[in-house]
Amino acid sequence: MATFSKKMMGKEVGSASVYAKPHTMTGGPVGETKVKDPNTLNAKQVSPRTVAMRVSAGDPGADDVKTSGIKMRGTGAATKGLMSRGPMA
Repeated sequence: MATFSKKMMGKEVGSASVYAKPHTMTGGPVGETKVKDPNTLNAKQVSPRTVAMRVSAGDPGADDVKTSGIKMRGTGAATKGLMSRGPMA
């Protein structure tokens, strides 16, 4: 009779694969899923349901880049930009 118990300091430790093969919650075998790396997708393939990425998905070739804006008030000692380019309500 083989013993699978590995107790250390009163707790059961060790690999779960000793006790059961990897399985789903219904008890079936785990299938391999092909998840495409989201960092290799182009901007047109990204949707709101795409998993989180490590890089931004802006389209650098887009022609709708806003370069004009309005000059902000209170920028006396500003070291960065002075123009506001977002939607100003």
